Amino acid sequence: MQDKKKLYILLTDTGTLLTRTIKAYTKEPYNHASIAFDAELRDVYSFGRKCESNPFRGGFVKETIRGPLFLNEDHDTTCALYVCEVGKAAYDRIRRTVREMQKREDDYKYNLLGLFGVMLNVRLKRKNAYFCSQFVSEVALTGGVSLVDKCPELTTPGDLGRSALLRPVYSGSLKEYPPLRRWLDGECAAAALPERIPG
Repeated sequence: MQDKKKLYILLTDTGTLLTRTIKAYTKEPYNHASIAFDAELRDVYSFGRKCESNPFRGGFVKETIRGPLFLNEDHDTTCALYVCEVGKAAYDRIRRTVREMQKREDDYKYNLLGLFGVMLNVRLKRKNAYFCSQFVSEVALTGGVSLVDKCPELTTPGDLGRSALLRPVYSGSLKEYPPLRRWLDGECAAAALPERIPG
């Protein structure tokens, strides 16, 4: 029997202006999707902000879940984390696709026009351009994993959350997700330690 590997799909609501705007239209609780290769969320990829402080520069990103965009004192990022078990060959193809995209990350851009296509139910496929859930759906397909029964260009984070292939792992405040909570507690404990005085 072939070994199974785990892919993680992370849906988030960071509370940014763009996600609030999308949420007003979709009425969905989460409006950003990412794919992760570990449960600790250190190896997470999507299409979104290239620079956390600039919402207008988007493209392929390795996301820093432990950074200020996701773990911000001003707002509480909420999330839903899912796991999908796939065969090793499928996992390796998906991983390889993401690595190849990462090597050429400057060639990719955010598919803002594609979001309007979703609203109008019109496929807008653009070369080297993706929005977050389109990217997640399409890279899964490179491994032969069809997460939803619609094309990537029309796939929303909500569609991914309703996928029969995904099993829920956690939902709630991102900072309370156990691996992140442990990390945050460790950071706080380290910050509280007195500086060592040379003797």
